[in-house]
Amino acid sequence: MLRAAGLDFDIVPVRVDEEEIKLALKADGAGVRDAATALAELKAHRVSHGATQDFVIAADSMLDCGGRWYDKPADMEAARQQLQSLRGKTHDLVSAVVLARGGSVIWRHVESAKLTMRDFSDGFLDAYLAQAGDAVLHSVGCYQLEGLGVQLFSRIQGDFFSILGLPLLPLLAILRENKVLRS
Repeated sequence: MLRAAGLDFDIVPVRVDEEEIKLALKADGAGVRDAATALAELKAHRVSHGATQDFVIAADSMLDCGGRWYDKPADMEAARQQLQSLRGKTHDLVSAVVLARGGSVIWRHVESAKLTMRDFSDGFLDAYLAQAGDAVLHSVGCYQLEGLGVQLFSRIQGDFFSILGLPLLPLLAILRENKVLRS
């Protein structure tokens, strides 16, 4: 998404025990928006601490359906179970993005979208999983809205880029404001 928007950047993997952090945040009563933001901030802080002059972008997405937080499925059976539990329901997909520099967060933004999965048949689910393959394991919702996953839904409310995992337009605006991109 960033490359398509004309940004040149390096990817720096960062190790964060997301499951442990989510459990702690949920135990403390944090909402899904706060948890997504906290995860993005932690990632940004860890990378930007050693990169004093570079701008660091970090993001995280979380899915909440009726108070249950969903993670990326571990395998295809977990993906099947997750999609079965989301079928016919509306869930919130929250995407947070953080901009950091020199170990400090200088900007954060969170967007939410509401997505309603249609009440699809088990036959459709089997065909979807077979066709989508392991790609469903890379998404907290087991779908890529820009592809086959759009067929899972009857209604979508929210920013398209945020649903893809990154509130892109606000990020581009803050990058222009910081002279990383031309105005």
